[in-house]
Amino acid sequence: MFKINCNIQGKIILSDPTHPFNKPNIPNSQSKALALSGINDSANIDPISVKPIPRISIRAFCEDDKTANAIQMSAEDRRLSKAHVNVGMGGIKAATEYYKDSPTPNLIVVESTLDRTNIVLELDKLSEYCDVGTKVVVIGHTNDVQLYRELLKRSVSEYIIAPISPLSFMESISNLYHEQSNKPVGQVITFYGAKGGVGSSTICHNVGWSLSKQVESSVSIADFDLAFGTTGLNFNQDPIQGIAEALQTPERFDDQLLDRLLAKCTDNLSILAAPVILDRNHDLSPDTCETVIEIARQNIPYVLVDVPHQWNSWTKNLLLKSDEVVITATPDLANLRNSKNIFDMLKQTRNNDRPPHLVLNKVNTPKRPEISASEFCKGINITAAMTLEFDGETFGTAANNGQMIEELNHKSKYVNSFHELAMIITNRKTTKNTTTSKQIKSVLFPIFQSLKLTR
Repeated sequence: MFKINCNIQGKIILSDPTHPFNKPNIPNSQSKALALSGINDSANIDPISVKPIPRISIRAFCEDDKTANAIQMSAEDRRLSKAHVNVGMGGIKAATEYYKDSPTPNLIVVESTLDRTNIVLELDKLSEYCDVGTKVVVIGHTNDVQLYRELLKRSVSEYIIAPISPLSFMESISNLYHEQSNKPVGQVITFYGAKGGVGSSTICHNVGWSLSKQVESSVSIADFDLAFGTTGLNFNQDPIQGIAEALQTPERFDDQLLDRLLAKCTDNLSILAAPVILDRNHDLSPDTCETVIEIARQNIPYVLVDVPHQWNSWTKNLLLKSDEVVITATPDLANLRNSKNIFDMLKQTRNNDRPPHLVLNKVNTPKRPEISASEFCKGINITAAMTLEFDGETFGTAANNGQMIEELNHKSKYVNSFHELAMIITNRKTTKNTTTSKQIKSVLFPIFQSLKLTR
C-alpha cells in the first residue's frame, strides 16, 4: 500500500521511495509533488520564475510532433544549457524497449495518447527497467482524475496535459529539481552598450540605485570592466577588494567570500567593484564569469551586471544567460547597426525570454546630426523602454561628485525615468509597446538593405 501525504496547500507528496519510478537519493520529506493539472498555457508563466535546470540527462519519447518540437525548443533554451536532452518518438513502448538493455537517465519524459487503463499498463512495464534515482514525467491527452490517482500510486513525478509549450515544459522540469523551500534565486540583469561611450554604465548604476530604493530589497552591481570600470568612482567607493578576487579564484568563491568582497553603498545597495589596473591581462572564461554570477544570484535578489563594450565568448555568454538584458545606444547610424545585430542575435537564442530593453541615451545632443528616436526604434522593430535627452551638466556633475542623479537632485526629471525602467526590467511594470510581429519599414530601410542587415 502506498502512503500519500497532503500538505496544507493541497499538493500531493509521494512518499514511497521503493517504487521503480521514484527511488530518490534525497530524504522522503523532499519528494516531489505530482501536478494535478496540465501546464499547457505559458501566457501566465513568468520566464524569470523558471530556474535553470542542473546538469542532468533527459530523454523524451513523444507521440505527437508538436510535443517533440516543444521539447526540442526547450532543449535549446539557456535554462537547459547544462542539461543533456535527447528527443525521440514512440511513446512509452519505445522507452520500454530502449531501456531493456540500457541504463535509464536522470529523467524520462513519455507522451501517451492512450486511455487510462493502457497508460497504466504501459507504465508498469516501463517501471521494471527504471534505475534508482530516475524520475518519470508523463505527458497525456486526458484530464482524468482517476488517471492522476493511478499515477500517484506509481510515484510518477509529474503529469502534464498536452499541448505543451517550451516555457511550460521547462517550468515543470525546473520544479522537479528545485525545492520549494530553497532560497529564491535572484534575478540577473545585464547592461550592455551598443557602442563604447554611450552611457551604459551610468544607466546601470542609476537604475540599480533606483531599484534598491523602490523595492527595499538587496541589489548588487557587478562591474566586469576590470581595466576601466567606473562603478567605484560613480558611487564614491574605493574598495580594497572587488570582483577580480572572485574571478581569479572561482573555485574558492562562496557566500562568505562574497560578503567580504561586496562594498556597501546604502542599506540595500552594494557593489562588486573593478580593480582598474593595467599591470595584468584580464582574460576571462565564460565558465568563470557564470560561476561568480550564480553564487551572487543565490544570495542577492537583484544582480545588475555592468558589461564593457567588447565582444568575446564571456560577454556573449553573460548576455545569453541573463534573465533580462538592457541595451543602451545613442541615436546614430553605427549604434543603430550594432543594436539591430545585438537584438537579432539575442532574439534568436532567447526566444523564450522577453526581448532586450532599449535605452536611447544622449538624445538631442547639440550640433550633432542624429537619427530621430522614432526612426531608430523602427529600424530595430522595438519601442524604447527609456529615452534620455543629453544633459552634460547634470550627468557630468553627478559623475564628478560620485553621486547618482537622485542624490544630486531628487526632483530631477530623470529620476522618474530611472524608476520606471527599474520596474520594467524587474517585471513589476509592463512596457507600453512590445515588439510587433510584422517588420516595420522605415525611411532607413534602404540603408539596412545596403548594409545587409534586413531579415
